Amino acid sequence: MDRLAQPARRRKRLGVDDEPECQLRRLFSQPFSCQSPARPVACALLLAALLSGCAGSPSGGVQVVDRNARAPVTSGQYTVQRGDTLYAIAFRFGWDWKQLAQRNGIRPPYVIYPGQRIRFDGHSSASSVAATPPRRVTPAAPPRPATSSPVIVSTPASQPPVSTTPATQPVNKPATTPVTPVTRSASGWAWPANGPVIGLFSSNGSLNKGIDIAGELGQPVLAASDGTVVYAGSGLRGYGELVIIKHNDTYVSAYGHNRRLLVREGEQVKAGQTIADMGSTGTDRVKLHFEIRRQGKPVDPQQYLPKR
Repeated sequence: MDRLAQPARRRKRLGVDDEPECQLRRLFSQPFSCQSPARPVACALLLAALLSGCAGSPSGGVQVVDRNARAPVTSGQYTVQRGDTLYAIAFRFGWDWKQLAQRNGIRPPYVIYPGQRIRFDGHSSASSVAATPPRRVTPAAPPRPATSSPVIVSTPASQPPVSTTPATQPVNKPATTPVTPVTRSASGWAWPANGPVIGLFSSNGSLNKGIDIAGELGQPVLAASDGTVVYAGSGLRGYGELVIIKHNDTYVSAYGHNRRLLVREGEQVKAGQTIADMGSTGTDRVKLHFEIRRQGKPVDPQQYLPKR
């Protein structure tokens, strides 16, 4: 019996308890001394706890992505590329699309052109205002000079060329994908996909500006409310294949990491209408990243969706 009691006396002499939970509780509740004889035991227990915590984390682990987690950009400018829309640029840089349009003098239907400059600091530039396509004006030929020397007209190199073709070609017609009957909340929103929520919204400026919903590869992704598709592509880093829907002058919603997009920019969709196939583009597992933005600011989608 005395031999059986020796391990317990040894643990008592080292200052640790029988149960691992008690050992961890002692480790975090008492000052830790580098000279303490319990240091090897405590370090081993702490390492084991950390390893077990990692083993119990959700499938897919921790992922670091760039979802434009920053305050709205208020300086500098952006040069429009082919495929850009005003809504996508506003979404990327944390702006409300109406305010960005007003800042740059862009009027309905908010068409922008490759090479056009979108400014964030309120200073206008020669190529930032483009409510209508730039016109190529051919001046009348001047009278022939008396000499035979050619007339040379120089163009400032600092002004980039502005295309006369819009960055995107709006469709402006109803989408033809299937519509699934859905339950809406009192504010008119429906869940964009079936599946458990595996990532919650965070309001402290961290990466997750929406929620993540797990599902199966190819599962339908549905429009959460009626609206118009204002972006469909993969140009925003960290979102993979992304769809952005404008619902009204206040709200837009975003659907990221899709495998395949089934709608085009300019198409009108209804709540419950299929807009994409769920996938894992830009991430490490199959899931839907869903955001709602109110006047350009991310809000918690679960405050708008019906209770499950």
